[in-house]
Amino acid sequence: MKKYVIGLDYGTDSVRAVLIDTENGSEITSSVSYYQRWKEGKFCNPSANNFRQHPSDHIEGLEKTISEVVRESGIPAEQIVSICIDTTGSSPLPVTNDGTALALVPGFEENPNAMMVLWKDHTAIREAEEINALARTWGGEDYTKYEGGIYSSEWFWAKILHISRADAEVKNAAYSWMEHCDYLTFLLSDHKDLATFKRSRCAAGHKAMWHESWDGLPSEEFLNRLDPSLGALRARLYRETYTSDEIAGYLNEEWAAKTGLTTKTIITVGTFDAHSGAVGARVEENTLIRIMGTSTCDIMVASQEAIGDTTVKGICGQVDGSVIPGLVGLEAGQSAFGDVLAWYKDILMWPVQQVMMHSESISDEQKTKLAEEMETGLIRKLTLEAEKIPLSDTVPIALDWVNGRRTPDADQELKAAISQLSLGTKAPHIFKALVNAICFGAKKIVDRFEDEGVKINKVIGIGGVARKSPFIMQTLANVLDMPIVVAASDQTPALGAAVYAAVSAGIYPTVQEASMKMGSGFEAEYQPKAEEVQHYRELMQQYQKLADFVEYNTQLKNNRKELQDS
Repeated sequence: MKKYVIGLDYGTDSVRAVLIDTENGSEITSSVSYYQRWKEGKFCNPSANNFRQHPSDHIEGLEKTISEVVRESGIPAEQIVSICIDTTGSSPLPVTNDGTALALVPGFEENPNAMMVLWKDHTAIREAEEINALARTWGGEDYTKYEGGIYSSEWFWAKILHISRADAEVKNAAYSWMEHCDYLTFLLSDHKDLATFKRSRCAAGHKAMWHESWDGLPSEEFLNRLDPSLGALRARLYRETYTSDEIAGYLNEEWAAKTGLTTKTIITVGTFDAHSGAVGARVEENTLIRIMGTSTCDIMVASQEAIGDTTVKGICGQVDGSVIPGLVGLEAGQSAFGDVLAWYKDILMWPVQQVMMHSESISDEQKTKLAEEMETGLIRKLTLEAEKIPLSDTVPIALDWVNGRRTPDADQELKAAISQLSLGTKAPHIFKALVNAICFGAKKIVDRFEDEGVKINKVIGIGGVARKSPFIMQTLANVLDMPIVVAASDQTPALGAAVYAAVSAGIYPTVQEASMKMGSGFEAEYQPKAEEVQHYRELMQQYQKLADFVEYNTQLKNNRKELQDS
């Protein structure tokens, strides 16, 4: 009997389910569901870097996508043997003592603080600073050392601390908190004891300062010094964590009825999208996987022998088993990648939305058609014109920090900047400067890994940007001075989740073997162009000077503010 598995990939805007043949990784069918409340802009305030999502968006998408792939495939339910979910992270949400999302409890349905705090939410900058300061000065274990030495406002404890201070009602009503991948896995599973439910090693290690050497999460004493509510919360979280080749439970009766599957369907321990994507892209040692979408995650794996006692500085953690059991997973990334270009497009579209759409010179139908044409064609036209700009032209220098800096050395207070503008600067010049900037940000990550002794022999690009923009990929190859191959699959994270599901079901003995059998092939390769590599090295030096200037002045401003506050 042939066996099939389902991988679910929860992104920022939508969830996609793929039904995969475990023999060869081929996609039988897929289904996507966009988050309706998120699409309407509810519960968010971008100007304050406040991004929340209602769990109902995710639950509705869960039912729709799984039931659709089961129904449309026509495959008998008993042949669909396992499900694994990957999500964004760190994206924690508060839950009651029975694991119900707090936003589903009467009285909290419209309260953003009771919802999932999305990965890109940066409202916890001050709390992250407190965690970093305490970790360095309290006299005990530095719990940030396996997190790159800097704790980020994007991560678990900082977000919980911020919500607890901002909303006492949520703090008092939240029995516990769960990462998005753990919550959805728990929702499907028949294992309903929060105390013993298998939490994701990937989520806990990279975002919650969990490590075996200090018996799990940071100590109660450390957390109490931040806030007594965190110390009390620790006992209601978890001690052990689990890799995503393990069984979390079996599909419960409620969700078997909703999806058309059986209660014998295995529910696999959840994980994060980037780490799952690396598995879907056949990650190996000394290979850098770049998951390139709105932001980036950069994933590597290394043996314990290769890493030794090294704690790689300024990254998003090194965690045993977070990608492949038995190997150390290393994570870095950029807080904005595609988002940098989307921001620029939104600026250029402003007169269309605010002037043309209110014009009385053309009909409503013409307005809508023109707006749609510009929306879909703007980036393509900018790309074509940017490609024509000769190397001899002066192109502005830009920073990619429009959403802060994730790595190396997390600092979400940093802002982007553009220099060397002139009257000769046109829209394609600025677009090219922004493309250069996101590639220079990637170069900083590669340099940090190699400076810390982690060798990179191969770069694999996955995600929408990698597949859709040869211009960006060629620029990246030139900046890195390395060849880059692009994974062929549209759904590499979901495919990686399917790999984990196949291993948990016993179809393959190891994640490595399943990844090589089921993982994506490659569709394109970009080689650095020798005549352009030196040009980009010179531009990189200018990028670094601008980065140093902005970072220095940001620090001066913060120091002055601290003096004023004291």
